[in-house]
Amino acid sequence: MNSFDFALLNTDDHCAARRGRITTRRGTIETPVFMPVGTQGTVKAMLPEALRELGAEIILGNTYHLFLRPGHELVRKLGGLHAFMNWDRPILTDSGGFQVFSLGKLRKISEEGVRFQSHLDGSAHVLTPESSIAIQEALGADIIMAFDECIPYPASRDYVAASTERSSRWARRCREARREGDGAALFGIVQGGMHADLRARSVEDLLETGFEGYAVGGLSVGEEASLMYEVMDCTLPLLPADRPRYVMGVGTPENLMEGVSRGVDMFDCVMPTRNARNGVLFTSFGKVSIKQARFAEDPRPVDPDCACYVCRNYSRAYLRHLYQGREILASVLNTHHNLHYYLQLMKGARKAIEEGAFIRYKQEFYRRREGCGDKD
Repeated sequence: MNSFDFALLNTDDHCAARRGRITTRRGTIETPVFMPVGTQGTVKAMLPEALRELGAEIILGNTYHLFLRPGHELVRKLGGLHAFMNWDRPILTDSGGFQVFSLGKLRKISEEGVRFQSHLDGSAHVLTPESSIAIQEALGADIIMAFDECIPYPASRDYVAASTERSSRWARRCREARREGDGAALFGIVQGGMHADLRARSVEDLLETGFEGYAVGGLSVGEEASLMYEVMDCTLPLLPADRPRYVMGVGTPENLMEGVSRGVDMFDCVMPTRNARNGVLFTSFGKVSIKQARFAEDPRPVDPDCACYVCRNYSRAYLRHLYQGREILASVLNTHHNLHYYLQLMKGARKAIEEGAFIRYKQEFYRRREGCGDKD
């Protein structure tokens, strides 16, 4: 019995923004939602309890990394990824495709799947649509993704067309490989590069196969933001309104706001966590590089308008001190703040859509970043 459901609760009268609710076997997810990335069974520098306190309702796990270490069979033996990492809320696993295809010369693509060498020890492996599904099922994810090729940018039209057609065939194999009755949902992934007609063809193929949700892949791979938005504009309206829409690997706070206004329900990106570890903090008035010398004696919080634990308790001077000293606590506090910012940004978007005020919310977001905030 499939315990997955999506309900569309509100739409905006002035743009395509939508407010929804995803129901899974391990809880509900309010959309639009940002999903913290937990690549190897952990969101770096964050306790699961802290993620729950921040309001994270779903996190990601990575098929490629967990397959190589510690191995999906071990995770299955120990009760699945939820038990393994002590996370009782929903988990989405990607297919492993993005990581495999980013290996460059260490991988070879065929109709069967991808043969690749591990980045850990050089050992040889094969990942196919069938094995990707089997690994994700062993991990026990609540939402699993079809295996596809994340097309590089730029790429020739001929390459994009051939790759997209192959991904559609792989998507059908993923659907056929699914073990029904475990309650997990399978999402298809739209490819097609930056070509509107190839994107439309990919959508047609996926709709013919049928999935519980639909993702837009192959974005945030080096293209300009304006081109990313063009692809969203030509792709998202083609997707069924009664299924979740997920744009993968996106992105900046601006990307999220633009995506929500175009009808995106789900986002994920390593940006808030990776930037935190590099001393870059997201605030209501833009990014702050806490490593800068001007913060050495600054007693103020990173963002005076932020109510997170870090901004309530620590100064810019202290955070800079931790970062300069390469203290582990720097990553912990910076990550906490950045994830709070991203999650609150989406919480505010949901509230604004409910109130029919998303355009005003988006305008205020940009106004504060254009010079009205405290940037010093």
